[in-house]
Amino acid sequence: MNERWFGPIVALVAMALAGGALWFVSSGMGGLSKDLVYYWSPTELVQAGNKAYAATVRLGGQVEPGSVKWDDKSQKLDFRMTDGTTTVSVSASGAPPQMFREGIGVVVEGDYEKDGVFHTDRVMVKHSNEYRAPTDGEGKHPPAEVYKTLIVGESS
Repeated sequence: MNERWFGPIVALVAMALAGGALWFVSSGMGGLSKDLVYYWSPTELVQAGNKAYAATVRLGGQVEPGSVKWDDKSQKLDFRMTDGTTTVSVSASGAPPQMFREGIGVVVEGDYEKDGVFHTDRVMVKHSNEYRAPTDGEGKHPPAEVYKTLIVGESS
């Protein structure tokens, strides 16, 4: 290659790379900003006001005892979630995870609507990462017994 053209070609490539990097940063890191999911507590969700209605949020807290209502026909789960300060009503579609129960820590992902209810189709149970083997007789429940855990007042 002719040395006379080497300098301008390097400058052109450098300007193209700088322009591409500037576009990437100015467009919200390549469009990542619209894919972000915020993790909030019930208090932070309520304090966010109107910003909470326009965002997909992961909401973390504890299932409030006495608040779980399961409708088997519609596969709809309603409960209240609290962080100890604020309580938010949650409406979930689909069956909850097996470990779901009152008082357990959960994370739900969805949208907070102006009706004051957090709507989700994704309920995740928070649990310890430590495995404990079941003791004799523990964990050997027939399906009917497991199903009772979803019906308020039917658990043993």
